[in-house]
Amino acid sequence: MAEQQAKEQLRAYYRIRQALGILGFILPLILVVGGVMMIGGVEPSISDYYHTVMRDVFVGVMCAIGLFLICYTGYAKAPDEWLSDDAITTVSGIAAFGVGMFPNEGPDPDTVKTILQQILGHKGAVIGHYVSATGFFVGLAYMCIARFTKTGDRRRAMIYRVSGWLIVVLAVLAIGASVAKNSQWGWLTQIVIDNDVVLWLEALAVWAFAFAWLTKGHAERSLMRLLHLS
Repeated sequence: MAEQQAKEQLRAYYRIRQALGILGFILPLILVVGGVMMIGGVEPSISDYYHTVMRDVFVGVMCAIGLFLICYTGYAKAPDEWLSDDAITTVSGIAAFGVGMFPNEGPDPDTVKTILQQILGHKGAVIGHYVSATGFFVGLAYMCIARFTKTGDRRRAMIYRVSGWLIVVLAVLAIGASVAKNSQWGWLTQIVIDNDVVLWLEALAVWAFAFAWLTKGHAERSLMRLLHLS
């Protein structure tokens, strides 16, 4: 009985990890494809889809990611560790809610569209958005680099480590590109705008997060079982 319960609990962990990976993988795809179909183009960043007809998808997926992160407890804290998996993913999950609920600047900063903008003002909502986005990516990168690498074989540990550092590098580059986009830096600003650099850097960071969680959830085993059944 105890062994069966342990197996069921492990499967539940795998399902949550896979769900997080799937949500992270499909979010940029749905936003970009849906945006092209519905509004005839792509937005400068993932967060800018909040101000389009794709808002429900953006907010819904971010809230789903946040909920799964909060529900994920992971491994208990070791005596020499400061933070548990549960603490890190709970903070990251709350940050994911913030990313979805706090609007960024948007194309029309003079129009109040949400309750949070009404309460905090546009600048307060924007600050909340970027603080949440930073906490979200930092938490995910830390999980990949410092927590996931403690278990599993060396090949998987390498995947987690590479994914984590990719999240860090791509997030930093996205911040730099955002600064360039909103500044008057001549040709550099134009390159960032013309090629939607911020959007693709964010998308790659999200996909790195998704790949790490799919790997942690042994998604390849589920795929093989699905192919075998079909």
